[in-house]
Amino acid sequence: MRTTVDYEEPRFAQWLFSSTSAAAIWLVVRVYFGYEWMHAGWGKITGTEGGFWTWHFAFSNESWLRTSKPLQGFVGYASSNAAQGPHSAVNYGWYASFLQWLGHPGPAAIFSKVISLGEFAIGLALILGLFTGVAAFLAGTLTMSFGLAGVAGVNPLFFVFEVLLILAWRNAGHYGLDRYALPAIGTPWHRGKVFQEEKAHALA
Repeated sequence: MRTTVDYEEPRFAQWLFSSTSAAAIWLVVRVYFGYEWMHAGWGKITGTEGGFWTWHFAFSNESWLRTSKPLQGFVGYASSNAAQGPHSAVNYGWYASFLQWLGHPGPAAIFSKVISLGEFAIGLALILGLFTGVAAFLAGTLTMSFGLAGVAGVNPLFFVFEVLLILAWRNAGHYGLDRYALPAIGTPWHRGKVFQEEKAHALA
């Protein structure tokens, strides 16, 4: 006979990651990090750099949509820091091999577009609160990728808050589009209203 044991979350965790009263906290986190991601992506899309509030709307020849040279330059610098001892910036041989492959013209041309557009889309999704958990997961994947390439900077702090946003997927987008999108679409393990209605029509 199998016995089912339920392990409850601490009350603070339930409040922080599930309750609508904590959603205001995640709204601030979402908007701040969303702005950072969207700004970084826009800088790559336009090929320009600027401060926190500076936005450029002219596309230069350094746009990641036009050329892969900026990414190849980054990859070349990261690869030069690989395999230089146990404490090298790029410490894993498999990732060093990935970076060397990424530096080739073909992969670099594709990933330049994917990274620049992806950063902008992630930022926009976080600000709008649309599929917040998915956006935070993709942001964490990029942050981890930059970290594995030997770039510290703001990445450790970004990664911490991205993990927290993943944990708060249920309420992080309450003050956003998730408030309407999640009940309508649902999750892979629980269909939303849209798919329930489609199933009902199919059975009718």
